Amino acid sequence: MPKASDLKQGSAIEINGEPYAAKTIEVRNPTSRGASTLYKIRFIHMKTKQKLDESYKGDDFLKEADCTKTMVQYSYKDGESYTFMNLETFEQYTLGADDLEGQIHYLTEGLEGIIILLLDDAPLGIELPTAISMEIIETPPAMKGASATNRTKPAKLPTGLEVQVPEYIETGEIIKINSDTGKFMSRA
Repeated sequence: MPKASDLKQGSAIEINGEPYAAKTIEVRNPTSRGASTLYKIRFIHMKTKQKLDESYKGDDFLKEADCTKTMVQYSYKDGESYTFMNLETFEQYTLGADDLEGQIHYLTEGLEGIIILLLDDAPLGIELPTAISMEIIETPPAMKGASATNRTKPAKLPTGLEVQVPEYIETGEIIKINSDTGKFMSRA
């Protein structure tokens, strides 16, 4: 049973006997002493696609949904469909853009370490790896002495995602991005 603080985007949870996937997770840190961190989570019903907003404390336990998790690799995009392949059985699964809301900008061809959630052999959603490596295709030039400061600049990635990176990072470098927060982690 995962804690609310352990949930990631795409995690499958059972609420009132129904399977839901976590789509957005907002962390709220109260300012008063003794107050615990709150997690405001938007869930999407895995079958009906209905939205459900819930709030939990960080140490609240949630019940994992009864679905199969399989490791897959992202293969390709065809219109609004995204295809993933199981590297052991070579079985392919296709999900629509609405099933991957907020996760599309992290998908690069050949990306491995993705977990696909299956309910009765039907794909419902994915869980991305926490760290994803991508090459910077465009960013302003590096500044002299920038390594001594904590300033950032925008960097554009091949998927259209834009992240803030330290000023010393240059175009063509490969960086790691946290898929949960969408923030720069380190050089790859």
